[in-house]
Amino acid sequence: MKDELKSLSLAILLSFVAIYTVNYFFGTTPKQIAQNQASATMQVAEQMKELSSPEPQPANEVLKSPEDVVKEDSRIAFQNNAVSGSIRLRGSRFDDLYLKKYDVTLDENSPKVELLKPAQTANQYFADLGWLSLDKNLLLPDANTLWTSKDSDLTEKKPIVLFWNNGKGLLFTRKISIDDNYLFTITDTVENNTDKEIDLFPYALISRNIKDMVQTRSVVHEGMNGVVDGTLREFTFADLDKGDSESFETKGGWLGFSDRYWFSALILGNDDKATVNFKNNGNFNYQVDFLGARVIIPAHQEKSYTYTLFSGAKEVKLLDKYTEERNIPKFDLAVDFGWYYFLTKPFFYILDYLYSFLGNMGWAILLFAALLRLLMFPIVNKSYTNMAKMRAIQPKIIDIREKYGDNKLMIQQATLDLYKKEKINPAAGCLPLFIQIPIFFSLYKVLNIAIEIRHAPFIGWIKDLSAPDPLTLSQMLHFYVPGFLDIGLWPIFMGITMWIQQKLNPAPVNKDQAMMFALMPVFFTFMLGHFASGLVIYWTLSNILSIIQQKVILYKNGVS
Repeated sequence: MKDELKSLSLAILLSFVAIYTVNYFFGTTPKQIAQNQASATMQVAEQMKELSSPEPQPANEVLKSPEDVVKEDSRIAFQNNAVSGSIRLRGSRFDDLYLKKYDVTLDENSPKVELLKPAQTANQYFADLGWLSLDKNLLLPDANTLWTSKDSDLTEKKPIVLFWNNGKGLLFTRKISIDDNYLFTITDTVENNTDKEIDLFPYALISRNIKDMVQTRSVVHEGMNGVVDGTLREFTFADLDKGDSESFETKGGWLGFSDRYWFSALILGNDDKATVNFKNNGNFNYQVDFLGARVIIPAHQEKSYTYTLFSGAKEVKLLDKYTEERNIPKFDLAVDFGWYYFLTKPFFYILDYLYSFLGNMGWAILLFAALLRLLMFPIVNKSYTNMAKMRAIQPKIIDIREKYGDNKLMIQQATLDLYKKEKINPAAGCLPLFIQIPIFFSLYKVLNIAIEIRHAPFIGWIKDLSAPDPLTLSQMLHFYVPGFLDIGLWPIFMGITMWIQQKLNPAPVNKDQAMMFALMPVFFTFMLGHFASGLVIYWTLSNILSIIQQKVILYKNGVS
């Protein structure tokens, strides 16, 4: 028994030695596997850099019209209720997309908004996707590969399938579908008919040239953005110098280009690991891209990878729907809700709800202003009551100043004693203003970001509530007025209501303060004169409601 135990122990020991020896000289440890994978990814990432913007727009290139470029290639047309355009068969490129629901201007014959544009045109803007490999001799589809298809058009009810054979045992199949809005789903399948396994890495990119794009300073983020590993990343075009790149590792998420109202993005599956990049390739060419994890395709087998491309309008409710139904993380953050997200987004939904039964966004804004005044009524009422009392004791304050002359310490003490005796809180009058500041900025944000307010008319001459009042002083007076002073009629209404409201408040005793307060309505009139007319209309009605409320309180307190 003892000999058998010794034999068993020796056999176990020799087995461990044999296993260790084989693994050491011939095997690969998990650490080595991870290192090899990382090394492979880095090598393919270098290829990704070489691939960057496969057709960058040169600085001095003679540009063509999108219509002429589209005619040069074989294409598959697509169309649904929201978009129309075509996919270029050479490279299977998404570079021709119009938004059917949105016009460029308010003109009757205005063209539709063109979002994606082919290379060799002004502001080229396109998406490419495909495969990369460590084996540089492996023939893979690229931007110049001519795919074939039996299909002629793509609709939400009819997907298309593209094919390309590399002639060396690999068959590439690409199935493209579109929903009834702005989302394309692309499934790439590689059929390996060779006798050896192959390793491929999926990639996708969106390339854009902004040379001729009008860039304005705005409260709305415009540039590159994305949710990377659960965190929102935003880069303006000015953030990246020529040749600069911001790279991140992520699991799931999305990345793309964001304009005030429009948006294009590559969306990763929630289990997909990838390296994402935000780049400035020079000559006004910018790019966002991702490089996915290795896909191993054994001999005589096939593997698939699914991409998702969004290209359309920033419709808040639609983005929320995609977030919920397709589990796209924080997809609503494609809309720049700003610091006051907790107010801005609810404000949008309230306005949208009011619009749904009023049928006019201008009336919805006015009703929203009235509801806000009603909500704040108890706080504002108390504040205005306090201000009415302060106005009533103004003669007594003047008497105190005359009594003590230049003795500021005595004036201050006597004034505080008077406030205490009359049970007045001098700081209470500022409360409505502090409450309105976040409300004002949140509504300002909504009116700047919500595409539902773009080109929304009100009454009379207001045809677009997201734009400044078009009936300006130069038009009314029929002579030139400098830009900053050339404001519309609604800002003037607003300035008048501010002046009336100010007259109802207790005037500062200090002459310098009194002068500053007197100039505030003028300052705000010209400052807000170039803001969205919807915001000015809201502020005007809010002032009118405040005037009525103050007049009632002054009357109750016996102040004329």
